[in-house]
Amino acid sequence: MTNETKAVGEYGERIAERHLCDEGLILLERNWRCADGEVDLILRDGDDLVFCEVKTRRGTMFGLAVEAINPAKIRRLRRLAAIWLSQNSVRPREVRFDVVSVLPQPKGPAHIDHLRAAF
Repeated sequence: MTNETKAVGEYGERIAERHLCDEGLILLERNWRCADGEVDLILRDGDDLVFCEVKTRRGTMFGLAVEAINPAKIRRLRRLAAIWLSQNSVRPREVRFDVVSVLPQPKGPAHIDHLRAAF
């Protein structure tokens, strides 16, 4: 991963975090890691727990950001959620997996697409 790609991803995560918190979600973890991988954002939405994948693209030439969520990524995120739950005392009513796509704009704020319960 290049420094530029990493910077774009970090930018997208900050934008997504701000957007979700403005929507009333409460951030519990950012970039939570374990030996099996990383979850971008873990949040509380009322009594529900949200594991959020953030995808940032500088353009749509290679498809929409959400299209990068393939079956292997979904399995990995579900496995990571189970690990996180086993290590924490949080007992949510429901567990949800969201995807936030961030598309920076040449002028003005980034375009944000929040897909709730994406998988």
